[in-house]
Amino acid sequence: MMNAKYIASTLVTIAAAAAMFACVTPTVNAADMGTAVVSSRSFPKVTTVKKNILAESTATSTDDNSSWGDVESLDVPQTQSQAEKDAAAQAQASQTQAASRSTQRAAIPQVDLGSATGSGADVARFASQFSGYPYVYGGNTPSGWDCSGFVQYVYAQFGISLPHSSGAQAGVGTAVGSLAQAQPGDIVANGTHAAIYIGNGLVMNALSPGLGTQVTSTSVFSGGYSIRRVL
Repeated sequence: MMNAKYIASTLVTIAAAAAMFACVTPTVNAADMGTAVVSSRSFPKVTTVKKNILAESTATSTDDNSSWGDVESLDVPQTQSQAEKDAAAQAQASQTQAASRSTQRAAIPQVDLGSATGSGADVARFASQFSGYPYVYGGNTPSGWDCSGFVQYVYAQFGISLPHSSGAQAGVGTAVGSLAQAQPGDIVANGTHAAIYIGNGLVMNALSPGLGTQVTSTSVFSGGYSIRRVL
């Protein structure tokens, strides 16, 4: 009797479990297909074939008739190194200095020494070539001289040694009485300045750092002066 009850109870339990699973599992029939949710691909399928990037980067062939917007005719500014700039500036300075000397020579009064004779005339001709040369206090060479240094240098080229002092040069050689009696090559000097007479009331002299060496009249001397003949 117990066995029959136990078997009956077990069968009821199995039937209840089967009914539960039947209710949980959804069933889809043909009538429900119209409301079903269908998923689709979010992104289109990529079908582009990847190219060989390395092969493209090494391609160098061009069409000879291609137009590049006249890029080959562009005027590209050229830069200079500092050394090239310095060289150009130095060349420009040399040209300016040469032009300045030419202007000074053209502006100075002209003295015709072509017909003059004698050693004094030779001194005057030699001195006249130094127009535009620099003034340097204490100097006595073409790279730079003061007034008495210029007279000293010129006469040294003719074998005559003179002191480097305008006051001392005012006492050398033989005195000349007046400017009317002066001859080319005579020294005109006083305690503050010295020059070489070149004729026509003019002297060649080294004046100052700003003026350099040039032809002036004897009015450049302040006060009196002496005229000395050495040759």
